[in-house]
Amino acid sequence: MKALLLVGLGGFFGSISRYGISLFFVKENLVKFPYSTLLTNVLGCFLIGLFIGLAQRQTWFSQEWFLFLIVGFCGGFTTFSTFANENLMLLQQSNYIGFFSYSAMSFILGLLAVLGGLTLIKI
Repeated sequence: MKALLLVGLGGFFGSISRYGISLFFVKENLVKFPYSTLLTNVLGCFLIGLFIGLAQRQTWFSQEWFLFLIVGFCGGFTTFSTFANENLMLLQQSNYIGFFSYSAMSFILGLLAVLGGLTLIKI
């Protein structure tokens, strides 16, 4: 139960942070290009790298902090950070086929899934 609360609380803060970034770009009339999503994805990737690095090097970075910051906050902020980290792990393992397969399938199947959902609603 404690783990669920830590993930949920982290996800709450991650989600409202993502929403805050998108509000800034709407307020500043910068919505002609998806800058907020780009910034969120890049920042989320930086944060997950930072947090994983801390988890590997710092004894104070407990499982609770892992659940709150990496699973919860980064997961609520952007799942792209997890996607990027998983791709990096595949590259570090020299699993190039896995890397290209996972990347291509995620991108292509993701686009097709959005198109499928939109198409289904229009029927």
